[in-house]
Amino acid sequence: MTEAANIFTCFGGSCVVFVDGVGPAGEPESAVVDATDQLLAWHAQFSRFTTESELARLNRDPRERLPVTPIMGRFLAAVIDAASLTGGLVDATMLDEIEQAGYKSDRLRASLALPLALALAPPRWPGGPAPDERWRQLVLDRDACEVSRPPGLHVDGGGIVMGLCADLLGERLDEHDGYVVDCEGDLRVGGTAGVERTVEVTAPFDGSVLHEFAVVDGAVATSSITKRSWLDGGRPAHHLLDPATGRPAYTGVVQVTALAPTASEGEALAKAALLSGPDGAAAWLQHGGLIVFDDLSHAVIAPPA
Repeated sequence: MTEAANIFTCFGGSCVVFVDGVGPAGEPESAVVDATDQLLAWHAQFSRFTTESELARLNRDPRERLPVTPIMGRFLAAVIDAASLTGGLVDATMLDEIEQAGYKSDRLRASLALPLALALAPPRWPGGPAPDERWRQLVLDRDACEVSRPPGLHVDGGGIVMGLCADLLGERLDEHDGYVVDCEGDLRVGGTAGVERTVEVTAPFDGSVLHEFAVVDGAVATSSITKRSWLDGGRPAHHLLDPATGRPAYTGVVQVTALAPTASEGEALAKAALLSGPDGAAAWLQHGGLIVFDDLSHAVIAPPA
């Protein structure tokens, strides 16, 4: 037996680590245990719901310039890169707005049925970048591992952390025969054996399989408005905000899956596509993907040859 796997709760949902073959991380069993422990540690480090996490300490630090750990530096670089790639559509500086919308606890669960949420939702409209572009005030000195930002500029980990963690574990496991890391919907796949993996995309309405993508070395990331949703003063709400308004986005797209070379890029492309609405979503899926619309229909964007 040269493979091992673990399914466990992390990042507020389900995570999976699969390793095949011996490599720099050791035997598959020990590699999976180490990867599991590392994901749980990163979850604690980046949780905004724990007052002593590194992210929480960063957000309340009154200094304008302060040192960060190397992994926090990687995260902040991913935040800046995602915003730059998407023209500000993916903006991780909206922590205050998401808490104002009601997402204040890691115990929040998706209890609002999607058909009801869509029936109560405002008229559909594509999202846009925030007029003040606060993310541009986040400046990272990558050599010194220091960050500068105005005190009071708060950063939310969200899906960017999950994509980054999948990529970081992929770097550790890349010389094993094969691996799959799934951080709550952000997957990184690879390994020296070049084994083709089948990644199923399921419908947000009933869990049925909409499409299967074959991935040998790369990433698949999914963004959806269905996993964490609630009522906010009688209005439906979820965790994906339109930066232009600071409110939960209802664009006519309810879920997007993006293929990409890395999970960090896939996370940014999937979220940008969802926020862009039906007319703009496909343009973000240059590596392929799948779009699910309000009316239950979906469109598959084939990967380039």
